[in-house]
Amino acid sequence: MSRRAFALAALSTLTMAHGAAAVPARPGPEDHEPPPAAEMRGVWLATVSNRDWPSRAGLTAAAQRTELIAHLDRAVRDRLNTVVLQVRPTADALWPSPYEPWSECLTGTQGQDPGWDPLGTAVQEAHARGLQLHAWFNPYRIANHTDPGRLVASHPARRHPDWAVPYGGKLYYNPGLPEVRAFVQQAMLDAVARYPVDAVHFDDYFYPYPVAGQTFDDDAAYDRHGGDFPGRAAWRRANIDTLVKEMAAAVGRVRPGTRFGVSPFGVWRNATTDPRGSDTQAGVQTYDDLYADTLTWVRNRWIDYIVPQLYWHIGFAAADYATLVDWWAKAAEGTGTQLYIGEALYRAGAAGQPSEWRDPVELSRHLTLAARYPQVRGHVFFAAKEVAADPIGAMARVVADHYGQPAKPPR
Repeated sequence: MSRRAFALAALSTLTMAHGAAAVPARPGPEDHEPPPAAEMRGVWLATVSNRDWPSRAGLTAAAQRTELIAHLDRAVRDRLNTVVLQVRPTADALWPSPYEPWSECLTGTQGQDPGWDPLGTAVQEAHARGLQLHAWFNPYRIANHTDPGRLVASHPARRHPDWAVPYGGKLYYNPGLPEVRAFVQQAMLDAVARYPVDAVHFDDYFYPYPVAGQTFDDDAAYDRHGGDFPGRAAWRRANIDTLVKEMAAAVGRVRPGTRFGVSPFGVWRNATTDPRGSDTQAGVQTYDDLYADTLTWVRNRWIDYIVPQLYWHIGFAAADYATLVDWWAKAAEGTGTQLYIGEALYRAGAAGQPSEWRDPVELSRHLTLAARYPQVRGHVFFAAKEVAADPIGAMARVVADHYGQPAKPPR
C-alpha cells in the first residue's frame, strides 16, 4: 500500500460512515494515484460439511457451477485477487482422482461422480477473471466421524485400516507412518499435475487439536519409527517437518512456479513456554499441541508463504491481534517467506462473539494496523459465505477503506 493510500485508510477508520464517506474524490489526471503494490487479497472457500460451497450436497452440476461462479464474481467485485478453494476436505477429492473418492459434499454420497470437474472449472473460471486459484488440501483428516464402515468401500482408509486413528470423534490418517505420508502426497500432487493451480495450500490441521481426556494412539508407529528421537513430541514434529519439506520439493518438481503455503493456528508458542514465543496466553500452541514447528518452516523458507490465523480482536487479552502481527512480522523479516494475515471475517456480527466483533470497523482496523509492517504482504478472509452475506458490513468497510483499486497478488 502506498504512503498516501495508507494515510487515507488510517483516516477512514476514524469514522463510522460507509461507502462514499470513506472514499476520496475521483483524482484528476495531475494527481492520479498509482495502483497499489502487489498484495494478497484472498478468501477461503471451504467445502468441508458444505460450509461455504456447495450450499448443500446433492445440487445439480449446473447449480453447483452457478454457485461457484457467484463466489468468484463476488471476489472480483470486492477487488480480491485470490480464492483458496478447499479441494480435499476429508481424504476425498473435488476432481476425478485415481487415488481417493469424489467428495460427498458434492452429491451427498462419497464416491459418486458429480457429473462435472469442480477443480478444473474453478481454475479455468478464476483465471478468466484475473483471480489466482490456490488449491487447499487437508493432509490427514479422513472423516468427521470414527466409523470406517461409513466410508466408500474403495476408500484407502478401508483398504489400509492400520493407517487410520480415531480421535476426538473424527478419523485421521496417522502422520507417523511413512507409507501414509507418501500416499497423501501422491493423492494431493495428482491435482497439481492435472491443473495449473497457482499454489498448494495447507490449513492448520496436522496432528489433530488436543481433546481433553483422549490420546492419539500412535504407539505402534512410534515403537517402529521413533527410536532415533528423544521423545514422542520430537518424533511427531519431525514427521510434520518431513511432510512439509517433501511436499514443497514435490510441488516444485511437478509444476515449477507453483507456490506452497500454510495457514497455521496463529500462536507458535507462548513466551511463558519459550522466550522466542509471543506475549500471549493461548490455550493451543502449534509447536506443542499440533506438532507443527511453523517458525522453523518460515525461517528455513521451506514454504513460500504463511498465513497465520489471527482470529482475535485488537486488545484481546489472551491473544492480542496487534501483539501477534508484530510477532509474525519479526518472525518473517528477512526470511523470504511471504507473510499474509488470516482474518476472522466469520466473527463479525456473529452471535456470541465479544462486543468488538459487533463493530463493523474492527476488521478494517486490522488492515490499518498491519499496514505499519512492510513484512505483511496482505490478508486472507475466512470465509466465502461471510464475504457474500457480510451481515454487518465489515467486509464492505474493508473494501471501502483499503481496496479502492485492484491489486495483483504477490509473486
